[in-house]
Parts: sequence; structure tokens; C-alpha cells
Amino acid sequence: MKAIIKTIPLQMFWPTFDPFLFCAFHNDAYPAGNGKLGPNASLSGRQIGQDFSQKDGWSMYHGSEVPGFPAHPHRGFETVTVVNKGYVDHADSMGAAGRYGEGDTQWMTAGKGVQHSEMMPLVHTQKSNPLELFQIWLNLPSYNKMVEPHFSMLWKEDTPIATLRDENDKGIKIKVVAGSLNVDGSALQSLPCPPNSWANDKENHVAIWIIDLEVEASWTLPASVRDLSRTLYVFEGEQVQAEDSTVPVNVALQVKSDAPLAIKNTGSESVRILLLQGKPINENVEQHGPFVMNTRQELQQAFFDYQQTQFGGWRWPSSDQTHGETPRRFALYADGREETP
Repeated sequence: MKAIIKTIPLQMFWPTFDPFLFCAFHNDAYPAGNGKLGPNASLSGRQIGQDFSQKDGWSMYHGSEVPGFPAHPHRGFETVTVVNKGYVDHADSMGAAGRYGEGDTQWMTAGKGVQHSEMMPLVHTQKSNPLELFQIWLNLPSYNKMVEPHFSMLWKEDTPIATLRDENDKGIKIKVVAGSLNVDGSALQSLPCPPNSWANDKENHVAIWIIDLEVEASWTLPASVRDLSRTLYVFEGEQVQAEDSTVPVNVALQVKSDAPLAIKNTGSESVRILLLQGKPINENVEQHGPFVMNTRQELQQAFFDYQQTQFGGWRWPSSDQTHGETPRRFALYADGREETP
């Protein structure tokens, strides 16, 4: 049985399928910082506040001095932010905050409503500040859309990685952000996800993996159960061979979940692939900007509630809150507990 359903070219916002709503890949070659966490470079020629230009290889996004996304609301889904390079400064209306990156993941359940900011501090002043991250939106089923918000950090030191060799001694690494991977007859299990997440029920088979293949490395994605959404995003390298197809970088493969898929890196560079998989929620989706509900009436209620309550208000000095000039990673939770990796 052929596994590949179709191939899809990648734009900035990648195609996603139920239970996933959205996936953005940010790959910014930021210059050295200016000592105030912004770029030590001219901002002329950029539409500040709405800069997605990738001028000189980077964007300011909605930031005016520090790149990133100042305070904005969400309701009805989860954000999973996987940072491969660089740092993100988080602050939210629950009172939680943190600086994470260089392999960390932040998982936030918006639930009934939360504001958060996600800034990209350029902490290094004597060298460049490359940033590479995925932001993935995972839907919540109707019975969990109005749960209490939840913020958690999955530190890189605790995130399981399978390190494998193929029959020709070529290296494969698989980082298991969510889900379970069978390695030599035993399950490599991800860190716990938030309690009300669709991913929290193992019967939903949610998986978020990052797959690294050395040049000429071969690996077979194992079959799972039928009727899952399963997509592979080839985001770095040159090309892979998948079944009888040569797949270049910046292409997504939508594949059958109950069929194995043989993959080989046939390019001259290492290849990196993101896997998103999960059982579809199969509910109607009504979305307007940062709110994802099941009906138009629920969307209208979300806007009304935000206007009335600001989802708890903003308790930080700035809408583009940052956390100092040192690259220290930490998480401050809403109950006042502080954690470092």
C-alpha cells in the first residue's frame, strides 16, 4: 500500500489538518543585538508593527524595538512553540512568564481565554542571534474549549531523543516533543502535555516529532493506526527519497497513517523533517483571528468576553515584555513557582 497521499509546497504558514489548525515556521538570521534585546541594525525600509519582510534574512513581526508578537489574546485551542535556535520571552495574563529556547518547547492551553506575548530577545551583542522555531496550533474539542488556561515548559534536557544508526551506520535522530516512538521494542514517551489537551489521551495518537537524517541515512516511519492525520514537513536540507518520489526541501507530505514510509536522505546536506500526527477531532471549526470555536455564536461571545474582561487583564509593565539581557532560561508559573532547567 502506498503511503503518500499528496505533496504540498510550503509557504510561510504551512498546511495543517485536523486536529492541527496552523503551523508557522520562523527562520530568522538576526544580527548581533544592540544591548536592548533589539537588532544592532537599521530598521529603515521595514513596516514596523507589521514587518514580515524577511529583509536581510529577518523580520520584526509585530515588534517595534524587539522582534516578536506583543500581547494578544487566544481562546479555544493550544499553542505549541518548539524553539530549535534562539530564545523566546513569554508573559501572559495568568501571571506566568519565562524565557525558553535552544531546544525547549512551550505548551500553552488557551482554553477559555488568555493573553500572552512572545518576544524574540537578541541576547548576544558580540555575535549573531539566529532564531528557528515552529508555532503549532492544536485544536481543543468542544468539551475542553472553555477550560482554565494552562502554561507548561518542556525543557530540552528532559525531552526524549532517539539516536539511531541505519544498516549503513548513518545517523538518525528523532526528538519526541509529543507522542510515543517505538525504539528497539520499547516505547520512548514524550514529556506530559497539559491535562486538557487532545494530546493527553493516548487514544488520539498525537505526535510531534523532529527527525534528523544524516547524508545517505535511511529510516522507515512506522505505521500507526488508521484514519489519523499524518503530515511530514521537509524543512531543511536538499531532498529525500520517499517511496518512489524525490521530495525537495520546503515540501509537505500528507501520508496514510496505517502504512510505513521509507525515507532516505539523497541530498548532500543533513535533512530535517517535522512530523505532525493526530486523530481528527471531527467537529465544526469557526475561527476568527486568535479565537477558534465551534459556532459563530461562540465566536461572537469570545469577542464580547474579551472586550469585557481582557481575559484577566495585562499585569506586565509592557505589552512586549522581555526578561533581561542574560540568556538564562526559566519559567515562572501563575502560582509563583519558578523553575529552571
